[in-house]
Amino acid sequence: MPSNERTARPAAPPADTVFPLGAHLTEDGARFSVASASADAVELCLLEPDPAGGPPSERRVELTERTFGIWHGLVTGITPGQRYGYRVHGRYEPTEGIRANPAKLLVDPYARQITGQLTDLEAALGYQGDPMSGPPSAVDSLGSVPVSVLTAPAAPAPGPGPNVPWADTVIYEMHVKGFTQVHPEVPTEQRGSYLGLAHPAVLEHLRSLGVTAVELLPVHSFVDESSLLRRGARNYWGYSTLGFLAPHAGYASVPGQELAEFRTMVAALHSAGIEVILDVVYNHTCEGGVSGPTLSFRGLDAPAYYVHRGRGEMVDITGCGNTVDAASPTVARLVCDSLRYWAELGVDGFRFDLASVLGRPRAGSFDPDAGLLTMIAADPVLANRKLIAEPWDATGEGYRVGGFGVQWAEWNGQYRDAVRDFWRGAGGISDLARRLSGSEDLYAMSGRRPWASVNLVTAHDGFTLRDLVSYETKHNSDNGENNRDGTDDNRSQNFGVEGETDRPEVRADRLRTARALLSTLLLSAGTPMLTAGDERWRTQRGNNNAYCQDNVISWLDWTPDPDAEELTAFTARLLELRRDGRAPSWERFYRPADVTWWRADGGRITEENWHDSDIRTVGLLAGKEWMLLLHSGTETLEYVLPDVALTPLLDSGQPDGRPADPAPLTPGATITVPGLTALLLAGD
Repeated sequence: MPSNERTARPAAPPADTVFPLGAHLTEDGARFSVASASADAVELCLLEPDPAGGPPSERRVELTERTFGIWHGLVTGITPGQRYGYRVHGRYEPTEGIRANPAKLLVDPYARQITGQLTDLEAALGYQGDPMSGPPSAVDSLGSVPVSVLTAPAAPAPGPGPNVPWADTVIYEMHVKGFTQVHPEVPTEQRGSYLGLAHPAVLEHLRSLGVTAVELLPVHSFVDESSLLRRGARNYWGYSTLGFLAPHAGYASVPGQELAEFRTMVAALHSAGIEVILDVVYNHTCEGGVSGPTLSFRGLDAPAYYVHRGRGEMVDITGCGNTVDAASPTVARLVCDSLRYWAELGVDGFRFDLASVLGRPRAGSFDPDAGLLTMIAADPVLANRKLIAEPWDATGEGYRVGGFGVQWAEWNGQYRDAVRDFWRGAGGISDLARRLSGSEDLYAMSGRRPWASVNLVTAHDGFTLRDLVSYETKHNSDNGENNRDGTDDNRSQNFGVEGETDRPEVRADRLRTARALLSTLLLSAGTPMLTAGDERWRTQRGNNNAYCQDNVISWLDWTPDPDAEELTAFTARLLELRRDGRAPSWERFYRPADVTWWRADGGRITEENWHDSDIRTVGLLAGKEWMLLLHSGTETLEYVLPDVALTPLLDSGQPDGRPADPAPLTPGATITVPGLTALLLAGD
């Protein structure tokens, strides 16, 4: 049984042990520093595993020095690999948001390695009965919760990354485990791991496809939420962070080697010319609402980490039970220290989940110049990394597409909606035209360029490309929430059959539309983002919220398939056109005089046409350089080209994208355009 005795004090701490926070080796031991302004006392708990498999033994060392609300001290005689945690003594006043409970072993927010899992939810709860009115739980959580591990200093990245210009960037959103879990060329012991992504077969796929950056779903240490644990499910995506400086241990092929393997993965991707962008989740944590477990932040100093109402209830603008307080100096320091640490490991950029929360101090109104957003953008290290905002949260106030500062790129949800609508025959062409040309209405006023618009048609949340043209409604029953979870705003189509079918005409229309969607995405102004597996015609069986599906629903299927191989080659051809300069160049917004818009009858689009929701065809001509023609109607039409010499470069109606007749066209020629087709034509 763990001891409840408190050591009087550790060795006398020198004055310089406050910063940096966390656990750091010294010549004769390690120094520890943890923030808690509300604590009366903090104990460092040094743990030793029980060889018999029981709870670890525990030696407690009281941190008696307190500076700036930070408890710190030096402990001699310990080495890398030492497991540890904290116990916090102080007031337990839920109506004030304060929930100190020394029975709960707490993870260091600055831990660079975290081991173990949440195995007993009840033991991790900090309360008995009602979380707001009940007494604190006396159950010791030691042995039931993850713990921190002391690590040696991490060496900086061996060299600079590829440093791909924004205007040349093509992002590929992927999941570390799901991408290689069943990859036949990756050794079994490396599948689903950081090393799996470093395998030559994976690098060759990414290189031959033509992407320049991978955007990894969360790799910060995470645990399963309470709701999932109670029904025996797993968090697959990872948006449930416990440790903001620790790589997720579950993605290591060898237990305990997650940091080394992460570094190997980054180096391998860099060697292939591919940047690494991390999806980071600083808007909420794994602890959930007031009824959730006490694993770290809640027990250390809940008011310093979370937004609370007047009676201690937690404010939730994230949809995840809690909201990290962007106004808190403790939070601001942790976020920026975390980002700089990953940058030192070679990470090239960050995509901020529900980034609007970071611009809403105390969950108030959004401000693009809010303190935390400004700290990130002004930091001399982070300013040289790609910064991508998901510009919304779970509330209307948080929807801020186009509203971030000049250094930020943004996921453009308006682009996604307009392109989906057009290719399902809805919405006309006015909004589509704005999105095709870089969303100047959203980004130009702040001084940004077209690449600030991260264009997407699909992402990890929502339908895959295949499901987008195969299902009209979500099918999420496997998630265990009676199909209530996931959005109902899918803007999808099924061509008369819900789900998979053997009907050749339906399958052909679906693939044809998928190629048109990909063509639109990869030829538009902005930074395109592909979702891993879309090029391989991946399906999630209609599940548009597979956050808890750590199985074949989510894993990439590498089984040889003609449709997958054709679509992969088609995608690679599109990216080749984009890369070699034959596709439109959108480094800056075109002037209105440089771009003209054309109808199928050879006339320019009029003001009346822009407001006609029934128009299904649009031609975009940039000077005499190139023309992009999109036809989302199902019927074949005769299209009269402008009086410009043009040569076909791409025909999405062809499985390989190569025009059936690549011969130059006579200015003003009439061409036949089948339904559901995108064409790219080059000028002289």
